[in-house]
Amino acid sequence: MPDLNLPILDLSQLDQGPEAAAQFRDDLRAATHDIGFFYLTGTDVTAELSERLHKAARDFFALPEEEKLAIENVKSPQFRGYTRTGGELTQGKVDWREQIDIGPERENVEGGPTFNRLIGPNLWPAAQPALREVAEEWLAHLDGIARKLMRSWALALGADESHFDGSFREPATLVKIVRYPGTDAPEPQQGVGAHKDGGVLTLLWVEPGKGGLQVERGGEWVDAPSVDGAFVVNIGEMLEYATGGYLKATNHRVVSPKAPDDRISVPFFFNPALDAQVPVIDLPAELKAQSRGVGDESSNPIEGLYGENALRYRLRAHPNVAVIHHADLMGAPA
Repeated sequence: MPDLNLPILDLSQLDQGPEAAAQFRDDLRAATHDIGFFYLTGTDVTAELSERLHKAARDFFALPEEEKLAIENVKSPQFRGYTRTGGELTQGKVDWREQIDIGPERENVEGGPTFNRLIGPNLWPAAQPALREVAEEWLAHLDGIARKLMRSWALALGADESHFDGSFREPATLVKIVRYPGTDAPEPQQGVGAHKDGGVLTLLWVEPGKGGLQVERGGEWVDAPSVDGAFVVNIGEMLEYATGGYLKATNHRVVSPKAPDDRISVPFFFNPALDAQVPVIDLPAELKAQSRGVGDESSNPIEGLYGENALRYRLRAHPNVAVIHHADLMGAPA
């Protein structure tokens, strides 16, 4: 294994007795206080499931263009389905990737807060029915992992294990199955621009043997290549806010691979219910003394209900979808 710039944590320690579980929680707290990123092994996600997901991703992106565009996200008020290469923005700049977005499978909701517009069905490719089966199995497994991590953070930060549970009764999860095409450009190109995740927790599966993910540490970009059997995990700004800045949301980006290579990755975003907030933790004095505080970014307020933030992000990232389905919200405060 190459030298790694991120720590490796083993989730199975939670099942190895009180001492091992306490050590895992200590390591979890340290990793997300210092860096905000780590590798996670011991998740019980089998190699067989990962391989099926990888094959389903490859099969989808190999479909004829018209089959992919049959579920293009411009047909979904919920911003679900296929986004063609160059169809998403980060910090106003084009991300060079194609992807399919998958969220909780629910019926449309009429009325209520505007963020209810994000509730609805997914768009599934008729030419590839196997994709839905493996994606829903993947969602179920990663939901369980994310809940274990949230309970571990609560205990590690001096709160009751159930501190976060109420906010995740119907989590606004999102899975992106992503392909980064290769480029012949001499300089590194933006697969995804530098950003912090705006939600709570991200579990990222990366195609074995592939790099491209970079994490900002000490003002420099360091590589976070794939590690067999491991997820890359990072926290978002909502968890940073809930801990008064004790836990750290960190800038990261993806650099496009060199042609003819490409890269598949599957991020899973675990976020609270649209009508929920992440409850702030009253940290023990020794941890509170190490909190960095949270800056006031009025253009992206993170203290509101999660749905308000999620809708704002989607409108900015996919203006073509917004114009078609949410024209009445265009020009509203961002």
